[in-house]
Amino acid sequence: MTTTKRKAKKRPAGIAKKTKPSSVSKVKRKAAFRTYDQAMKYLFDCTDYERQEKLRYNVTTFNLDRMEELLKAVGNPHKKIKTIHITGTKGKGSTATMLARMIEANAYKVGLYTSPHVTTLHERIVINSKMINQKEMSGLINRIHGPIEKLRKKDKAPTFFEIFTAMAFMHFLDKKVDLAIIETGLGGRLDSTNVIAPDVVGITSISLDHQNLLGDTIDSIAKEKAGVIKAGIPVVTVNQDPKAMRVLKKEASSVKAPFSITGRDIDFSYRFESSREHGPHTRICVTTPTSRFEHLKVPLPGEHQAINCGLALAMLDKLKGQGYKIDDEKAVAGLKTVFMVGRMEVICQDPRIIIDAAHNAASIKALIQAIGQHIPYDSMIVIFGCNTDKDVRGMLTQLQYGADKVVFTRSNSPKAVYPQDLADMYTEICGKMCQTAITVTEAVRIARSAISREDLICIAGSFYLVGQAKEQLQNL
Repeated sequence: MTTTKRKAKKRPAGIAKKTKPSSVSKVKRKAAFRTYDQAMKYLFDCTDYERQEKLRYNVTTFNLDRMEELLKAVGNPHKKIKTIHITGTKGKGSTATMLARMIEANAYKVGLYTSPHVTTLHERIVINSKMINQKEMSGLINRIHGPIEKLRKKDKAPTFFEIFTAMAFMHFLDKKVDLAIIETGLGGRLDSTNVIAPDVVGITSISLDHQNLLGDTIDSIAKEKAGVIKAGIPVVTVNQDPKAMRVLKKEASSVKAPFSITGRDIDFSYRFESSREHGPHTRICVTTPTSRFEHLKVPLPGEHQAINCGLALAMLDKLKGQGYKIDDEKAVAGLKTVFMVGRMEVICQDPRIIIDAAHNAASIKALIQAIGQHIPYDSMIVIFGCNTDKDVRGMLTQLQYGADKVVFTRSNSPKAVYPQDLADMYTEICGKMCQTAITVTEAVRIARSAISREDLICIAGSFYLVGQAKEQLQNL
């Protein structure tokens, strides 16, 4: 995207005074790792709960005290930057990205921390649409290496996600961002990101996901997500399942956090349409205390993205109320630049192959609907693989309503469900025939042999799977 020249201006009330990088960054010490590869190997060797098949969700495994001790050792960078916190089940990354682009377009320097990634870890730490580079990544790992080892000697070894989250805070402070938009990793209450004091909290749609960790009911999951709500900090959310909404409202009320809902407290509506100029797309209308957006085109396909876009605009309004200088026309221009890796992304034209990181039942349902609205095809073959910590049965149930044929496969994640197990469950649910493949490459070969020119191949089910697909197949 085109870089906007930042003009010198008076600091608005919502922006913190610029601070120097953390004290750890100024300490001259011999680098522990001489190369990028050495540094990354050290990072990846740390405990990674994202890849562990069996995991307990408790204050021992997910320990904010350990996270805070690590951050203290690197100068508490999270306390020296302004932040926004976004949680929910689906749409967190999309909402965060849309919000970031709108603020960037207003000449602010914006950090964006999301997870997981699709093809490269660098996707998770971004400033003004630019990913962290190898030199910056290596430097951060060298700086945080000492504090990690000190904690390890105290039997408090931080996890991969804790380390990487701390690195993101350090990087944002180093680069003097005006604002950092932080997406939770898992849940909210015990998530490593839940150490910040944000200006605004956003909660996207809540549905069943990670039931083995967060609970097997909507209200139990909502309780964990609501753990990011802070005393007096405005909360904005979307229309939720009634059980989830009751939990969110109760938590916000208990800490006197102003609570707003798009479509109720904030005027919001959307409609799907198609035109010669834009093709199939969704438009939204949003009216807030500071702005009125009429028939605004949503940059990402699908009605679910319209809901996410409405939330991002509502959060933007809260920032305006805190002194951020936002011009609506510039915000809309920024919105037009939004692109999301692995969200209905076309990676091949012949045959037509799209990838989408839909990884829960609600996301699969939204994906099937969005494909039907936006992409013409005669028949669709879905290549599907997911992890064991997901609502597998729920996803397969939704899959039957859109897939004409299914090929089950698996990613290289240790948590990936075996293709035959998926096939057996799918046949039990809907009685339809399906095929299996050991690898993504084999699954695509099977799919290609069964399609015509007007057909579509969709690869979905997990970030791991779509990441592998993109790396292996985008040059077909």
